[in-house]
Parts: sequence; C-alpha cells; structure tokens
Amino acid sequence: MADRTERQAQATVHAGGAWLEAVSGATREILDPADARPFAVVAEGDEKDAERAVAAARQAFDHGPWPHTPVAERAALLRRVADLLVRDREELGLLESRDAGKTLEEGRIDIDCVADAFRYFADLVAAEAPGRVVDAGSPDIHSVVVHEPVGVCALITPWNYPLLQASWKIAPALAAGNTFVVKPSEITPLTTVALIELLIEAGLPEGVAGIVTGPGHTVGARLAEHPDVDLVSFTGGLVSGVKVAQAAAPTVKKVALELGGKNPNVVFADACATDEGFDTAVDQALNAAFIHSGQVCSAGARLIVEESVKDRFVAELARRAQRIRLGRGTADGVECGPLVSAQQREKVEAYVASALAEGAVLACGGKRPAPAETRPESGYFYEPTVLDACHREMKVVREEVFGPVLTVETFRTEDEAVLLANDTEYGLAGAVWSADAGRARRVAGRLRHGTVWINDFHPYLPQAEWGGFGKSGTGRELGPAGLAEYREAKHVYQNLAPKPVRWFAGGTD
Repeated sequence: MADRTERQAQATVHAGGAWLEAVSGATREILDPADARPFAVVAEGDEKDAERAVAAARQAFDHGPWPHTPVAERAALLRRVADLLVRDREELGLLESRDAGKTLEEGRIDIDCVADAFRYFADLVAAEAPGRVVDAGSPDIHSVVVHEPVGVCALITPWNYPLLQASWKIAPALAAGNTFVVKPSEITPLTTVALIELLIEAGLPEGVAGIVTGPGHTVGARLAEHPDVDLVSFTGGLVSGVKVAQAAAPTVKKVALELGGKNPNVVFADACATDEGFDTAVDQALNAAFIHSGQVCSAGARLIVEESVKDRFVAELARRAQRIRLGRGTADGVECGPLVSAQQREKVEAYVASALAEGAVLACGGKRPAPAETRPESGYFYEPTVLDACHREMKVVREEVFGPVLTVETFRTEDEAVLLANDTEYGLAGAVWSADAGRARRVAGRLRHGTVWINDFHPYLPQAEWGGFGKSGTGRELGPAGLAEYREAKHVYQNLAPKPVRWFAGGTD
C-alpha cells in the first residue's frame, strides 16, 4: 500500500492516458477517520482539471478504438480487471478500511463484490444478441433495434462505499463501450484511483478512463454541466443530487441519480413467536442499522415493530447494541468503525439532540465513546444509538441521518405498518419480517421501495436492479437496466426492395 499511496501523492488526476498533478498544483491530505491523522495526499483538482479530463474522454470516444471494440474483447478486459481485484484483495481491502473507516472484513467483502460486478457485466454483454429484430410485416423490410454506447460518461461517487459504488458505474459504462471521467468523493478517493490503475494494467486503451480528485462544487459541478458529457451518473445525498440534475438540464444529457433512503424495517409479532425467530429478527435489526456505522444508503434506520412485542424487542436490541465493539477497522475483534469525518459525527449528534428534544427516549448510545486501545480519542467514533418512542413527525425519522442511529416506531395492524413504512419522501429499500409467508409477500407488494427484503436485510445481487422510488433517485444500477443506462437504442430500418412511393405527382411526368 505504501507504493500506491506514494504514487497517489504525486498525481491523482488521470486524463488522456497520463497521471497528472492538478493544474493548480493543489493537494489534499486524506485522513484516517480512526485517529484523524493524514495517511495519504492526493491532487486537489478543479474545473480546469475536469475540462482536460472530459476533453481526453471525448477524443477517446470520438476517435479511439474502444466504442468499436468487439463485445467479446470488452468482456474479456472486464474479466481481467476482476482477476486483478482478486489478486490485490488484501491491499485494496486494507486501503478501503483505512480510507472509509470500515472494518477490514467489510473492506475485503467490498472487493469481492466489486469483482462480482465486473464479471456480471462482462457475462451480460457477452451473452447478448446483436440486436432485436422487429417484425415489420413484410419480407422486404429488415428492421432491427441495436444498442450503442451513449458517449462520454461523468461518474460521481460517494464516500461510504467508494470502490463498490464506482464499480457499479464503471463496469457497465465500459461494457457498453463508453469512455468516462470519474470523480470520487474528496474524502475517500484512494481505492478509486487504484481501480483506474488496474484498468490500465488490464489493457484499457488510452483515454477511455479518466479520474479527477477534487470537491463536488468545482469538479462535480463542471462535469454535470459540461456540454461534451453525454451522461452523468451520481450517487450521493438528495440536496447534491438535485444540484446535479439542475446543472445537467440545459444540455439535456442523460441523468441517473441514486440518492438517499429512510428505510423501514417492519417486524410483525409472529416473526418473534419463537426464540429462534426473535433472535434472528433482533440480530438482523442490528445489522440493518449499524453495519458501517449506519453510513449506508439502504440502512434499516427505521424499526417499525408491532406494539405487542416492542418492549421486549427494544430492550434486547439496546442490550446488544451496547456490546458492539467499536474501534479501528483493522484491529482484531472490532465490529464497527468510526464515522467518516468530524463533520459527519457532528451531523449525527445534532439529529440525536433534536430527537430527544422532540420526545424520543434514549434506549442506548447517544454519545461519543470513551477512548480505548482501539479507539483513539481523536477518532470520529459515535456509539450505536437506539431511540425509542419515535413518531413520523420527528426530524430524525423523516431525514436521512447516515450514522449509527436507529429509531423505533410501533403499529397495531397490517395497514398501519404499510402506512408508516411508506410515509417517507424516499423509497430506496425496506424489509418485512413475518412467519406468515402470505402476509410477508402481501406487505412487500404494497411497499413503495425499489428493493424489499422478506425476512432478511441488506443482501443484493449484481444481476438484480438497484435503485429507488420517489426522492431516492431516477434510473437503476446493476441488472440489465443498469447496463441500459449507458446505452442509446437505435432503430435501423432497411428496405430490401426499394421503389418509388409516388406521393407527389411530379415524378410521373
């Protein structure tokens, strides 16, 4: 990792096949959230760096070989990238852990998922028919719908899952034959830079892959509005997503937005009727809320539990939450790392304070933990927090906290459970827990969320679409629809026996 971070310190803007320093010469220190100390330096790009990266990507798309490379060759390159990710799994997992604060095991799992995404899109594009034949009703007409790359793609990714979210965009963009410029979060850019290195090692042609490290208000804004960008795909918060859509609108480019979520985890009493069922539902509620310190767009931050089992459920949930081992993600035995930044922790603290002021009852957590051997005082740690007696008018229930905070609401009837679960401006994900299979499927069918789990929480499949309803965004990632985002459909109509139409009489003279 030392060699890689040293290279990153020299140049982390990649355009036209070369690693470059920022035009301004500015750099940014990357902090380890476990102790708030710098451990890497990257270039701090701005609008000028975005300009040259887009120019290189435009040149590569308009005049380079990649858009016309046979599908089999594109798929083979994606598979080589997956192999390189497996080869570098330990190094990249460690880098992801230090950069984002997550546990080392989470970092390793992320690398596995990234490799899976590259393989999935390689297999998907390789297995496709060359076009969809359309029956025109005449043997003299050959009509086919083909798909072509959309062009230059601007890919703007978040800080919580840096490499995973980048791969969900880069893999389908390349599979479809596009060129791209990626802007990772300025807080956690390191593994995305490493991925660009692997793409180059795998043999991606010059200029196809670009990266600009820098802030959203300069680099991201310029990429979104740039007239030479044909598509912008953004994953992040609602406020920033709206700004991206507004910036992209004047050029009428394609826009895909994967935004936030306020995700319900609905637990019916019958799911807790046995000791095993109760244990599983409580365990999964912990996973839903506190994996990666709750810094997950699909986190089950709203526990909606049937009133008759609420007291027992919350008591056990709080007991277990208090036992979660916090610390540096690379330390043995640590189950949950720090928040990503001081700013993020302050945001979480403000939400908890507002909840208590509005009448929530603190079941556990609600403060910074005392320093420990694996928990430096300067790290951005916050205790897993359970807030009981919440209701849907509370700010903490309605807005995305993006931290280790779980709110508890109750219901008595199935209709009330559905009403509460759908009472959000978001619609990314949700879950329903019930021993009654019919009820579980019925409730899942009524939930207005892009992903619904039954008796589970958090798993996803690269072959299944990911995205949300409402203000959780537009478009989809993963699955066939995730590939379609990076393509344009073209209808080619061929008349095999052309003859005069004689619509206008002058041709008969």
